[in-house]
Amino acid sequence: MHAIAKAIDAFNELFGRLIAPLIAVITLIVLYDIGARFFLGRPSDWAFDVTKMLFGAHFMLMAAYGLKHHAHVEVDVIKRLLSLKRQALLTLAGYLIFFVPFIWMLLKYGWLFFDRAFSRGETTYGMVALPVYPIKGVIVLAAALILLQAIAIVLRAVIILREERSYELES
Repeated sequence: MHAIAKAIDAFNELFGRLIAPLIAVITLIVLYDIGARFFLGRPSDWAFDVTKMLFGAHFMLMAAYGLKHHAHVEVDVIKRLLSLKRQALLTLAGYLIFFVPFIWMLLKYGWLFFDRAFSRGETTYGMVALPVYPIKGVIVLAAALILLQAIAIVLRAVIILREERSYELES
């Protein structure tokens, strides 16, 4: 189980490090658009839509990386006061009660959202009609990556509970 959790961590770490520089691309596009507006007196037709899509993709695809590095909101004030076993139980309960319904909805409705956009050939409403389905597909990919990272977290909680039980049996 520990090897699976480490493999998931390594995958999300690598993926996060690959996606992180996308923010530099977004910044360059914004700077280009500002320059075009200032020097040419006219912004580009495509930059606003592209930066909106890229920022959305960046935000969503970095979520699993953020979960791996505990960048999301947690109630550590209470959790810190508990024993390791109780922390693991709280983690398992939290993921069962809150995470499972959330990720199920994100995967289900994200897929429907993507599928509808893909089947209709949905595009943006700007001057340049960019396809929308790739960015909507990112929702499903991000949900899958978050689910993988959650599996690693749950596996670690189970490992902690098993170690506690084996220690209790030895005593």
